Amino acid sequence: MRARIISILVAACLGAFGAPTAAKERIVASISDLASIAAAVGGDQVEVAAIARSNADPHRVEVLPSYMVRVSRARLYLKVGLGLDAWADPIIDGSHNSELLVVDCSKGVAILEKPTGKVDASMGDVHPDGNPHYWLDPRNGAIIARNVAMALARVDPPNASLYASRADAVARRCDATFARGSAAVGALATRDLVTYHRSWSYFAAAFDLQVVATIEPIPGIPPTARHLNDLIGVIQERKVRAALEEPYFSEDAGELLARQTGIRILRIPAMCADITADSYFTHFEQLFDGLASAGGS
Repeated sequence: MRARIISILVAACLGAFGAPTAAKERIVASISDLASIAAAVGGDQVEVAAIARSNADPHRVEVLPSYMVRVSRARLYLKVGLGLDAWADPIIDGSHNSELLVVDCSKGVAILEKPTGKVDASMGDVHPDGNPHYWLDPRNGAIIARNVAMALARVDPPNASLYASRADAVARRCDATFARGSAAVGALATRDLVTYHRSWSYFAAAFDLQVVATIEPIPGIPPTARHLNDLIGVIQERKVRAALEEPYFSEDAGELLARQTGIRILRIPAMCADITADSYFTHFEQLFDGLASAGGS
């Protein structure tokens, strides 16, 4: 009789509170773009977070104990790779998470600007393994999505087909974004562009834009007066209408160029603003709209 009463009480509790929900797979990514894509692939089965803030320099992130704690509770860590987020290694090591699966999301990407020969300090902040800003080509977003899906399948095999299906859906959105960007750039009066840093090489290559000059004379080195004077000549000669400049760089050089040439300085992060499933794609729309607003169409 007592056993029956206990059984009835347990059943009543389950009816009142429902069956226990499955624990979500926790994912930490170095940057918001990887986290956004992971959110789209993982859906309700995952919980995502990102380390680097979207408006901060992803090359230089202070290693904090709170990051280690966050990673200690994660199942996946998504790295950009190619030397951009080397700061992630001490975070991962400090997490003491033996169950963590670290994923290099650059796997399968056609890498641009890989230097040949010896790389030394005279070349500035050059990445020996190539330009790491590959997420700015939406076609690479599809590659990232499939890398994430394969990693999730390893830690959560019962949902492997679901992750693969969502990755395919992300790939279709990436294709649509590429088509939208190609049409938007096709309407521009000029495809010439100036950038502050070489963050935008994949974006330019994807949409057939020509980066005619960078505000930095070499990566990581602020512009000199002589370099800016030369750059003014290039902008005027090529009739360049827009420059892409991340918010964490000094505004001084861009403001000078704008005064002297009338070029429009678009202060837009190289990373998406949030980690929701749509943020990766919203960022591209912001870029397309910015180029159009610069008077290029």
